Amino acid sequence: MSLRSSGTCCAVRGCTNNQRKLNLWLDEQCFEHAPRTKRECSCVQRYTFHRLPTDEEARRMWLKNLNLKRPPKTLYVCSFHFTDKKPTEENPHPTLWLGYDRPPDKKRRVLRRIDSNVSEEPSSTSVHSCDAQTQWVDPGMEEHTYSKGPIISCSMSTPSPELSHPVADGMLQSDADSLLYTGIPLVEFHTLVSCLQPFAPTTSSVPVVDQILMTLMKLRQNFVMADLARRFKTSQSQVSKTVGQWIDIMSEHTKDLIPWLPRDTIRATLPQAFKEQFSNTTCVVDCSETVLQKAKNLDSRSESYSHYYASNTVKYLVAISPSGIIMFISDAYGGKCSDRYITQSSGFLDYLRAGDEVMGDRGFTIRDLLEERRVNLIIPAFTRKGSQLTNEEVTHTRRIAHARIHVERAIRRLKVYKILSQTVPINLVPKIDKILKICAGLVNLRGELISSEK
Repeated sequence: MSLRSSGTCCAVRGCTNNQRKLNLWLDEQCFEHAPRTKRECSCVQRYTFHRLPTDEEARRMWLKNLNLKRPPKTLYVCSFHFTDKKPTEENPHPTLWLGYDRPPDKKRRVLRRIDSNVSEEPSSTSVHSCDAQTQWVDPGMEEHTYSKGPIISCSMSTPSPELSHPVADGMLQSDADSLLYTGIPLVEFHTLVSCLQPFAPTTSSVPVVDQILMTLMKLRQNFVMADLARRFKTSQSQVSKTVGQWIDIMSEHTKDLIPWLPRDTIRATLPQAFKEQFSNTTCVVDCSETVLQKAKNLDSRSESYSHYYASNTVKYLVAISPSGIIMFISDAYGGKCSDRYITQSSGFLDYLRAGDEVMGDRGFTIRDLLEERRVNLIIPAFTRKGSQLTNEEVTHTRRIAHARIHVERAIRRLKVYKILSQTVPINLVPKIDKILKICAGLVNLRGELISSEK
C-alpha cells in the first residue's frame, strides 16, 4: 500500500505524526543538497511508518503495548516509538513514548460517618456536613502519624540544577531531533555536553545540558530569545545571559575541532575526484557572507556594506580539505573587504608550506602571495580581451568546478546553522568571530563530507 497520498497517521495515543506532515517535509528543499528536495536527497528521513504485523503473537504484543481501547482496522506506528527506529529482531515491538505514561487516576473520596456526640476541635478548613450526617473526606487531606511531630518552618528556595528535570530529555529523542535542534547527531551532542560540563558556570539554576542545548538551538535555528525562554521555562534575560556565556565557553574549548590536517593525512583521505588531476591539493578556499542586522552607526554600515548582497554583511574565509573537513575559518571582516585582503590578513597563509596547492575561484587574485611561499594556486581559466578559452582550458575549468563542488557543500553545511544563513541580531554581532568557530567545529563533528572512495 502506498503511503504517499494516504491519510496514514500514527496510532499511538497523543502522537501527531502523519503522512501529510511527512510529505510536506519531504517536498521542502534540502538546505545541504539544494536544489534537491528532502525526498530526493540522502538525508535521514524524519520518521517512517510501520504496519501492524501479521504474526498473531507479534500483533498481540503490539496491541498490548499500545493499550488502545478501539484499535483501528489498519494500524500504523511511526518510528519514534521503536528503540531501533524500526521493528528489529532484538526490539520488534513499539515501547517508547506510548502516550499513557501519566499519573494514575485519583481514587474516589471515601465516606466517613461522623459521631454527633463527639465534639471536634475547630480546624482551619471548614467542613460542610450533609443531612445524612456524612461528609466527603479527601484522602490527601487526612492527617497521618508522620504529620504529628513538631512543626518546622521552611523557606522556599530555587530548586537546584540536579533536582530539576532537563528539557533536553524530552526534546532530543532521536538523531533526527538532535540534527534539527543542534546540527549534530545525538551521540555527539551528549559527548559534547560531557566534555563541556566541567566548564559550566555555577550561577545558573538551569541544568547544564539545557544551557548547552539552548545555545545550540540559538545557533542552529536562530530562535528569538523570548521563544527559547518559553521552551526552557525561564526568563528572557536568563536566556540571553546563558547564550552569551556559553558562546564564550564553547569557542574556547572547541578549538581543536578545527584542525589543520597534516599533509600525509590529506593524501591518505584524498577523494577520487582529486586523485587524477589535483593530487597535490592541500585545501579548497572560498569566501562566504552573512547578513547583519542594520546598525544605527553610519560608519559601521559603511564598513559592512556588501554590493553583492546589497546589505550589511560580514565576510569570512573558509579553507576545506579535499575530504570536506573545515581546516580553517577566519575572523569576520566587513562585507566590502576583498577576498585578497581577507586571505592576506586572516593568518591563513601562515599554515601553508612549500609544495602545497590551493584551489580557489576566479576571485582569488592571490597568486603572487602564494608564489612567495612556493605554493601553487589552482583557479579556473578566464578570458582576456574577448579571447575564447581553448579546449584544454575548458576541460581544466570543468574539472576544477567538479572538484570545488565539495567546498560549496561544506559551506552549505555551515549555513545549516541559521545564525549564519539568516540575519545576525545586533546584540550577537560582537560575538560573530566566536560563533563562526563554534559552527565550523560542530560541522566537523559530523565527519567527512565525502569518503576517499568517491
